[in-house]
Amino acid sequence: MTATNPTPPVSDSRTFKRAIEDIKAGVSHRELWSHLGWQDIKQRYRRSVIGPFWITISQGVIALGLGLLYSQLFNLHIQTFLPYISTGFIVWTFISGCLTEGMETFISNEGLIKQMPAPLSVYALRTVWRQTLMFVHNLIVYVIIVSIFFTSLNHQYGLQEGVCTDVGLCHPGIGWYSLSALPAFLLLAINAGWVTLMLGVISTRYRDIPQVISSLIQLLFYLTPIVWPVDQLYHGGGREAVSWALPFIHLNPLYHFIQIIRAPLIGQQVSINSWFVVIGITVVGWVLALLVMRNYRARVSYWV
Repeated sequence: MTATNPTPPVSDSRTFKRAIEDIKAGVSHRELWSHLGWQDIKQRYRRSVIGPFWITISQGVIALGLGLLYSQLFNLHIQTFLPYISTGFIVWTFISGCLTEGMETFISNEGLIKQMPAPLSVYALRTVWRQTLMFVHNLIVYVIIVSIFFTSLNHQYGLQEGVCTDVGLCHPGIGWYSLSALPAFLLLAINAGWVTLMLGVISTRYRDIPQVISSLIQLLFYLTPIVWPVDQLYHGGGREAVSWALPFIHLNPLYHFIQIIRAPLIGQQVSINSWFVVIGITVVGWVLALLVMRNYRARVSYWV
């Protein structure tokens, strides 16, 4: 009789079950990643007189400077354009921070990963929580600007003239539906989770990826309606000659993520298509992140 070789045991480290358990365990370690994220903020502004409020001041100065400049360049009403650009810039800061710091999330935590037995998702949640704290600080700028220009935003208005006219888009103004920005930000934070996990693993293996994506982020900033209003591309906006760019703008996923938060905060309507795009990206993104975690989660500690 011919002896048969025994079948080697199959490792369960590369299964979706282990990947999902890692994420569940990471979420349950809330005290750990929330403490680490807050310590990151405190360490960054150590021995500073006003501490983390430097985040708010820098954000406010940038928003004010860009708002004054581009309102003159685009001939826009400053009372409605300054809230537009400041809110968009606040959301963009969160997105770009999650992208740039998410790529370094495992590399920067090399010491903890090798010494402390904790789920990998803890370090991703640490990054997202840190960016969330900075986002909350930056919202102070939004509150101040909207308080100053509230009388220009609490009724129907247009970005071009400050009031609704026969030409251009007309926005409904701030109302109770502005609270939809809360679930919108929750969706954005959920997406930041899979982005941080997936890019963190890929960047740990391929160290050139962070440089490539950092260059693309700068390009995406100018391609996304943040410092320039998409209203001007519609009929009556003054720049109908480049309205051919509208389909490409709507193909930009970052536009939809920014719009579902910015629009309700400044009294603008959100297209249902933007919600569909964001929800679709959320589902697809987490599927991809689980695939990456399933295949490469166990190797991260060797790559860092």
